[in-house]
Amino acid sequence: MPAQLLDGKVIAQQIHTETAAGVQELKTQGIEPCILFMRIGDDPASRAYVGMKDKKAAELGIRAQTQVFPEGTTRQELLAAIHQANIDPSIHGILVQAPIPGIPQEIVFSSLAPEKDVDGFHPVNFGKLLLGDPTGFKPCTPAGVQELLTRSQIPLQGRRVVILGRGNIVGKPLAAMLCQKGQGADATVTLVHSRSSDIPALCREADILVAAMGQAEFVKKDMVKPGATVIDVGVNRVEDPSAPRGYRLVGDIAFEEVCQVAGYVTPNPGGVGPMTIALLMANTVRAATLK
Repeated sequence: MPAQLLDGKVIAQQIHTETAAGVQELKTQGIEPCILFMRIGDDPASRAYVGMKDKKAAELGIRAQTQVFPEGTTRQELLAAIHQANIDPSIHGILVQAPIPGIPQEIVFSSLAPEKDVDGFHPVNFGKLLLGDPTGFKPCTPAGVQELLTRSQIPLQGRRVVILGRGNIVGKPLAAMLCQKGQGADATVTLVHSRSSDIPALCREADILVAAMGQAEFVKKDMVKPGATVIDVGVNRVEDPSAPRGYRLVGDIAFEEVCQVAGYVTPNPGGVGPMTIALLMANTVRAATLK
């Protein structure tokens, strides 16, 4: 029996409905939620990502601003602009779109005011995540994965979760989220990486397998426990002369064959991506409530 799809678009829309209601409630109090996007250079993917986020913010009634800096912007220039946004009371959330040419991301993320870091990568927010402190902002992609599982009523308590990839964007924060005490967590988590021994065997132990390693179609059906839930976070460009742009985007799982074994699987696109934007918008509205 083919796997059932976990439709991120549908669940993201549920969250957007809640977020839009929150926006309207804040506006009755004289507060207009505002997010500032910062983008350096003219990378087509970055331009597209910021454009999607800007469009969704407008749909939800969130005021969005975009600052575009030229390629070659210095660290001092960017940090000065971030400082101005940090002290501007009309701006509630700040997102600096990666990649950030020529400037270490860690320095940029650390320069954001933690209470405006709606992407959840400031060390203060990361620390709160590890401590189980709910007052911080969670990184949007792993938080989106957690919401997708929870709202799809995929049990997590006591389940074995295997996460492929130990990056700071998805793997590490997601592992921290899912092993916490409480709803949408209490899982037994294994973080698998390039130095792990017998990766296929580890994957086959998973009740829930999350692929977030950035390798096109790495997960094959013989790596998946029958009936497991498989979440595909990857976005990879592979050459395809038949495609209009000469390439196509694929995830970290071999979707068609994994569907023959898994119980639930996310489509890609349409799975985790919409959830990331939904959590970003929800974080922005929550940031607007902070005093």
